[in-house]
Amino acid sequence: MQLLKGRFFCVSTSITLIELFRIVWGITGSGERIQDIVDLVCELERDARIRLKVVVSKAGEQVLRWYGLWTRLAGYVQRLQVETDANVPFIAGPLQVGKYDLLVVAPLTANSTAKIAYGVADTLITNAVAQTLKGPTPVIVFPVDQSLGKVTTTGPKGEEFKVHVRPIDWDNVERLRGMRGFTVMSSPEEVIEHANSLVQEREAL
Repeated sequence: MQLLKGRFFCVSTSITLIELFRIVWGITGSGERIQDIVDLVCELERDARIRLKVVVSKAGEQVLRWYGLWTRLAGYVQRLQVETDANVPFIAGPLQVGKYDLLVVAPLTANSTAKIAYGVADTLITNAVAQTLKGPTPVIVFPVDQSLGKVTTTGPKGEEFKVHVRPIDWDNVERLRGMRGFTVMSSPEEVIEHANSLVQEREAL
């Protein structure tokens, strides 16, 4: 409503309501590409098309603090929660019934990969994945140990070192690739690209 020469008149405006794309991003206790992952999570937090919730395992919080990234993440992400037990915070139910549009877990540790591959759901992240796969919501993961042999990774002070990937851990990643509703990505950047493609598909509807 505007005032013109002492008289009021109304200006009609058209308002378009946009449904936000809802993502849960899980972080487990691995340092693999963790700096890049935090950067990408903060990028998603800035995306006006997306409503982001970040859930962190107990070990995930330890690793983030060790790498000096916890303060940044906690200060930047509005909806951030840390695991208390397998059902707290309660995200498995809403994920299963489709209250969210996507579940991302990056990084996904070898331990959590093994649990998911064999149906164990006794932590916040593994339970969230198990319940999500029973419903319509897609799951994207970036697991560690995707290549056999020695691989180079980065420590908390930026130092590079090599780790030897066990065949059993690589096998578990391959098991995930064959699971319905599961998409395994080889890098955090691929995770973001795939998430963006899903957002664009929603916008095109």
